[in-house]
Order: sequence, then C-alpha cells, then structure tokens
Amino acid sequence: MNHSATTLEVEYGSEGAAMQAYLRAGEQRAHALGNRGPIRRTADGRLHPEILEAYWRCGFYVFEGVVGTAELADIEADIQTVLDRLPAERGAALDAKGRPALAADNKAATLFWARPLGDPFGGTALANGRHPVKMFEPTPDADAPKEVVYLILGSLQFSEAALRLYGHPGLLAVAAAVNGDDFTPFNEAFFIKEPGRGASVAWHQDGVTHWNSPEWDQGSHGFNFMAQLYGCTAANGVWVVPGSHQRGKADIKAMVAAAGTERLPDAVPILCKPGDVAITNRQTVHGSFANTSRDWRVTLNFGFHRRRSVLGVKGGGVHNAPAVYDEARIRERARIIGYAIDARRQRFPEETPFAYRPHVEAGETYRWDAAAKAGMKDYNLLDLSI
Repeated sequence: MNHSATTLEVEYGSEGAAMQAYLRAGEQRAHALGNRGPIRRTADGRLHPEILEAYWRCGFYVFEGVVGTAELADIEADIQTVLDRLPAERGAALDAKGRPALAADNKAATLFWARPLGDPFGGTALANGRHPVKMFEPTPDADAPKEVVYLILGSLQFSEAALRLYGHPGLLAVAAAVNGDDFTPFNEAFFIKEPGRGASVAWHQDGVTHWNSPEWDQGSHGFNFMAQLYGCTAANGVWVVPGSHQRGKADIKAMVAAAGTERLPDAVPILCKPGDVAITNRQTVHGSFANTSRDWRVTLNFGFHRRRSVLGVKGGGVHNAPAVYDEARIRERARIIGYAIDARRQRFPEETPFAYRPHVEAGETYRWDAAAKAGMKDYNLLDLSI
C-alpha cells in the first residue's frame, strides 16, 4: 500500500483550487485547538483532566503514539489478509483468487460497497436518513472498479490484531474515564479509504434514541475510537465541527445551505500519524470527503457507551434489528472486552491488563482460545446501537 504521498494532492476538477484552500485552512484550525497529545494520567492514575476538558470542549481528541511499531505491523498484516479475501464483487461467494470470500456466509450486515469516490448514504433514507445532504462525487479514473468495499462491520472477528487493540489498557481506561467504569460496547468497524477510490461519508450525527430525552447531554450517544494504521490527512480523514456535540440535533441541510457548499466553514480535519488514536464524540457533526489523494486511510473504529444510555433502551435500528437492551444482552456483548483483554495479555505480557469493572465484580474471567475465536462469528448481531 502506498501511504507516503503528500497531504493535499487532490483532483476536484474545476473545484480543485477551492478544495485545496479549504483543506489547508482546515489544517490550520485543527492545529490551533489544543486537543492532542499522548495519553496522560495524574499521580493517582486517572486520565489527566486537561485531556477531558479538551475532549468535552471540542468533541474529539487525538491521542498520539498509542500504537507501537510491532503492533502496527500485526494490524497491517491482518488488514492485507482481509482486503485480499474480499469478495470479487458484491454478492460473490468467492474472492478474486477463487477462495471462499470474507463474510460471504455471515448473517449480520458486514460489507458495505460504494462506487469509487461516491457517496452511498448522502441524501438518502438509509441509516434513518441521518445523512441528509449528498457530498460532491469526483470522477474516478477510467480503470477504477465498478464498486469498492469501504466499510467492514464486525471487524474483530476478522483480525486478532484488531481484537488485541480493542483490549488496549490505555484506551479502555479512557473509555472508563469518559463513560464510567461500567461502560458498554457499541460496535467495531474497519473504514477503508483507498487512494483515488475511497467513498465519502456525508455529514451526519450518530445516535438515534436520546435526542429528545430530558436527560440528554453532551455524552448521551457515546464515542468512537479511531485508530489509524497509516495516519490520516485533511484530504482523506474525518472532519468534525468542533463543539457541535453540545448543541443537540443539528439541521445539517441548513448548515450546508448557509455555507453554499458541503465544505462547512467551521469544520476541522482529524490529523493523525500512524499509531495515533482519535476519540470522537458520536454527537458531533462529522463526515469525510471522497479520497482523491494518493494516501491510504485504514481506520480501526470501535465505540463505547455509558451503561445508563443503553440499559433498558430500545435500540435505534441502524446497526441491527431494534431491541430493548437488558442486562443479559449487555453482558453477552461485553464478553468481547474480556476476550480482547486476554488476547492482548497473551501478545503483550509485559503490559498490565485492564480490569473491566463489570467482569471483576461478577467474578467472570475470559480466555482467548480456539473456542472463543469460533464463537466470534456474527458477534455484531448483538451491537448496542443507540
């Protein structure tokens, strides 16, 4: 994979100059926010309050240097295997080499396809219509395929390296600091932004269930971690409107209309180097442009919720069939945290594993082995989607 090209080499036709200026200005705004740095803790082991202040102020934070060289190599090897095993085309049972394709027999929604540089969700009723405005769709090269996979859900069943990252003690400590020691899972995914082909994700806010709740606040719909294998740039990364997570449900159509373009003037890009991990509030207005740059973006996405936002709540139906999430459902979905912690312990024995409070209090132990691996198939049917 070529991931060494410059940040701002884009081809947007007659809009190319305006797009380049927008990307550069966005970079400047992003660097001025003061919301990036390593994971830092206080003397008593708590996440440093300056990090929490910046996260709640901006709606996102970039943790620098979280994933080391050896772990990045593990992840890259798994990602290359995943990409090599994708179906030859949408609906195909075999990959390009005639082998059984990845996820061909999965029941859960797993592989999402799009036209190269397209916007599959914008301006449609998909995902409860939460992407109300279509993004600009550049013209791909003539030799581009008809469709590409840009999103893979249930990603932990396809990559032990991704599962081990999910059990990272520093990141799980951040989850506990933001969502409480009894935090719950949400879902996991790979976002694949191939150079010259990667699809856009239209401006949207995640979350369905709590917008009109009297208990709604800036953290009601949880957050996503976004770990970057190759880093991300203004040209291929996610953009966020800082502070938008605090203001309730946004009228995105009106925002775009006021700007006269989908290039929202207050948005900033999440800028990361390889091994950086961003935390992004799901209530922010965020999206990404089609990847016309020369750079790959491979993002390992995994999210977490507050338990009180999930327990007894009927899911929003975006990631799976609507259901009321009871203790049994949460406990079953959270077993993945236990497997991830043990898988990481086996690979990185020098680390102190994270202690997930619900498992500790229940006296539950989880072992990552062949049986656990076999039980991961379609685990994302139990995603806790609010």
